[in-house]
Amino acid sequence: MSANAELCCEHCAGNRVCSRRNAKAALWLVALLLLPGLAVGQEVVVDNPYKVKAAFLRNFAHYVVWPEQALPAGNAPWCIGILGPDPFGDILETTLRGRTEQGRTFVIVRAATLAELPPCQIVFMTYPDPAKRRTALAVLKQQPVLTVSDEPEFLPDGGVIGFEVTDRVRMSINLDQARAVSLTIQTKMLEVSSEILENGEMRRMR
Repeated sequence: MSANAELCCEHCAGNRVCSRRNAKAALWLVALLLLPGLAVGQEVVVDNPYKVKAAFLRNFAHYVVWPEQALPAGNAPWCIGILGPDPFGDILETTLRGRTEQGRTFVIVRAATLAELPPCQIVFMTYPDPAKRRTALAVLKQQPVLTVSDEPEFLPDGGVIGFEVTDRVRMSINLDQARAVSLTIQTKMLEVSSEILENGEMRRMR
């Protein structure tokens, strides 16, 4: 039995509702990723974890709702910004090529500093330096921007979504920060999250 399953059973005392909830969450995880080689309850099998992260970034435009004033005018593209060293290479371009969401295509912008970054709906932050990351978040967490990173301590510093992709996918959501900037995280995303920061407390979900 996996560690997640043991925790689940200990918490729910074998309640079948828990099993159904976890199964449903796992199904939505696959739906979010839309990647071949992934199966419910199995380990992630990809040659590059950034393929998984790119798939998530693509689907956030579907599962997150921004306030109207934060969206591009007309049918202008969604903007995904990479802030810091780019770990994706051409993976994002490949993942987003020909994709649309709500009638909008995607544009990718890379910047070394926040001052160089145009207004974006999604910002993937890659700064390894915690101080530099916190400085950028101090600005971005005042705006309706979906901040995402795979760096540690991202949520406590004010980031919205944290990733961990090893042999399994873990996604943590700072619901407090999302609400503070009027971002609505759909229930389907919350169901597949490993942890949710809400009302100042981190809750383990799966």
